[in-house]
Amino acid sequence: MVLDYKAIGQRIKDTRARIGMNQERLAELAGLSMTHMSHIETGNTKVSLPALVQIANALNVSLDEIVCDSIQKAKTVFENEIARTVQDCSEQEIRVIADTIIALKNSLRNRTR
Repeated sequence: MVLDYKAIGQRIKDTRARIGMNQERLAELAGLSMTHMSHIETGNTKVSLPALVQIANALNVSLDEIVCDSIQKAKTVFENEIARTVQDCSEQEIRVIADTIIALKNSLRNRTR
């Protein structure tokens, strides 16, 4: 199995940004140097399992949310990500998002035919 370290780094960066945390704070909470954290987020280093666990704990997410691009059964992770995204939306916003998802799904399926 090959891990996509660039995808893992991007997911860490996206998660950190989503919760309003800067890279320096994440490095501090995870017990890593700023340089190492930067290399992890850019995919320029192979991050160790202990470091991934420390990062996941600092971000308050599960490890599978960070490595989901590298695991085979990631569908549930992505479904949970969608649910978290709409959690604070109004009913009208959710309706628009649902309509957009349906249109996008149909477009993607028509493209592959």
